Amino acid sequence: MGTHVIEAGFPVNSDAEFEAVSDIAASTDTTVCGLARVVDKDVEAALDAGVEMVHVFVSTSDVQLADSMHASKEEAVERAVASVERVKDAGVEVMFSPMDATRTDVGFLAEILSAVDDAGVDWVNIPDTCGVATPTRFADLVREVRQHTDAHIDVHAHDDFGLATANAMAGFEAGAAQAQVSVNGIGERAGNAAYEEVVMSAESLYDVDTGIDTKRITELSRIVEEASDIPVPANKPVVGRNAFSHESGIHAAGVIENSDTFEPGVMTPEMVGAQREFVLGKHTGAHSVRKRLEDAGFTPDDGEVRAVTRRVKDFGAEKERVTTDVLTRIAREEGVEHEDDTEVRA
Repeated sequence: MGTHVIEAGFPVNSDAEFEAVSDIAASTDTTVCGLARVVDKDVEAALDAGVEMVHVFVSTSDVQLADSMHASKEEAVERAVASVERVKDAGVEVMFSPMDATRTDVGFLAEILSAVDDAGVDWVNIPDTCGVATPTRFADLVREVRQHTDAHIDVHAHDDFGLATANAMAGFEAGAAQAQVSVNGIGERAGNAAYEEVVMSAESLYDVDTGIDTKRITELSRIVEEASDIPVPANKPVVGRNAFSHESGIHAAGVIENSDTFEPGVMTPEMVGAQREFVLGKHTGAHSVRKRLEDAGFTPDDGEVRAVTRRVKDFGAEKERVTTDVLTRIAREEGVEHEDDTEVRA
């Protein structure tokens, strides 16, 4: 699809994951990245997997340094620099993350980023590990980071407060060149910034040509949904099954006339490989009913449309799903003529 970097996994984690990362690195022209703690065996495993980029990370917030890493700030800096230098010595691109950056003392963040910058780091990732950033504060942090590194800046947002995509876009606005995303937003806890949301926001709201084949976004979402066994909510932006569905009579009538009336306009279903749908229920209007009847091969007059619409509304009010079969049954009961009912004789 034109994705720029695939962070394929954590090679040191297990033999199976090492093999998976190696296989991915060997089978695509896209840059493949391997994850590693600032530990020698992690870095060596990533290099041995044949990736083109190694992403090394170390905790930098006080709470994680004390209760997760059990290390001092000085040790964190020392290990970070050593890991960056090892990857650079191997001739491989390197990214560094100060984990939990959004809860890290800004003075220490500046110190460790300056140190890895001196070691030749290529990319600096700013992770909102616990999802506590807001767009304004995150943008301010990215601007602050830019003062302490010449590296490209990448951002990593979590969705604990539903702000991951907004934070990723705020990162771009503040000068980040890359965002880490996941298809359907799956990830730790509430997940990460969603691939489909960030790509389409960049394309449609910022008029950026990302190089991504957006027409395959819905297809990709369905593949990941099936493989991960994590259902995509119907109201999920961009790829949810209701993303381009219309039930309200006012909305549907407008969209039938001109889709820009009640859709973003800058993002169409065709752009993401989806289809527009008119859903029938208690809020349905006559325009939608007529269109659905005609799509099903019926030729209703105005009175029949009104009669079918009343029954559809009543059916939907009982929280029943108005399927095509239900609509067909109602139409038949109301005596609406179907194109198959008419014989042409010579």
